[in-house]
Amino acid sequence: MSTEAPRHAGGPLLYPFAAGPAHGTVTPVAPGVHWLRMPLPFRLDHINLWLLEDGDGWTIIDTGLATGPAREVWAAVLAGPMRGRPVRRLLVTHFHPDHFGLAAWLMERCGCELWMAAAEHAIAVVVLADDAGSHAARQAFFRRHGLDRERLELTDTWRGSYRDGVPEVPSQFVALRDQQVLRIGGHDWRVITATGHSPDHVTLHCQALGLLISGDQILPQITPHIGVWHTAPEADPVRGYLHSLARFEDLPPATLVLPAHGLPFTGLAPRLEAVAAHHARRLEIVANACTAPSTATGVLDVLFRRRLDVHQIVFALGETIAHLNYLCADGALARSSDAAGVQRYTRT
Repeated sequence: MSTEAPRHAGGPLLYPFAAGPAHGTVTPVAPGVHWLRMPLPFRLDHINLWLLEDGDGWTIIDTGLATGPAREVWAAVLAGPMRGRPVRRLLVTHFHPDHFGLAAWLMERCGCELWMAAAEHAIAVVVLADDAGSHAARQAFFRRHGLDRERLELTDTWRGSYRDGVPEVPSQFVALRDQQVLRIGGHDWRVITATGHSPDHVTLHCQALGLLISGDQILPQITPHIGVWHTAPEADPVRGYLHSLARFEDLPPATLVLPAHGLPFTGLAPRLEAVAAHHARRLEIVANACTAPSTATGVLDVLFRRRLDVHQIVFALGETIAHLNYLCADGALARSSDAAGVQRYTRT
């Protein structure tokens, strides 16, 4: 994910909450809607989950990563603020481990149903099945994009295993579809799906409460990771993401956005404009970096001038290739391969 300042020419975003809830506690954000924060063992050290009162029970939005500390937080919350009301439904915005990792565990513990988009469930099944054999293919992908020996050796130590974060993909689920209306807690919640960060990312809008549960699709201070992986090297996720932003443009200006990371905020319209402008700037930088033939690694070093750790190298290279693919699809760049199979990009 790339950092982005939470300001725009149209004015700053407004944050009605100064801080997130302590782990194991919940904060009400609207009638029947509660905020739970779960720890993550990364630089991005938390994820926001949402607990919706649903009649005599609960609907949970997202799960957290499959870690011991996350299970401990869930045990405290289920025995504390959620005690006495059954979990009816677990709704997952997308397949990434911090959102989906504890789905099977929660379903077994709470006896609840899983609801998610069919495309998100399908990609989770594929990624989990491919987990054991993905490392060699990923390293070959990095070599093809010009990653130097030092960083190749570093990434060779990276075992970003999906199974570590998602030990099990539940076999049964209820498929969510775009524009579907869910009745939760006496209110209608409309499903708005989007792409770019993941194949069919689910967000939820409640007109009556003035809320948008945005998952990773719209964040206040960072942009979601939009990357290309070895499994789909010609993908164009930046285009899908930018097109998806238009799906939120008509929501009321006062909408309170409940993101997966960071603080709830208002100012959706200027945030959408700022994110679109951010990617326009990135595309311009990428195009200018290819005035002479350049590998994706060469462009990465222009986009990300700070020193990156191994985790950041993997994701930054994926983001760089995503922007290169966008420009190639538009005809702004031409791609060629040398005798060793290393790809280079040249501005047309």
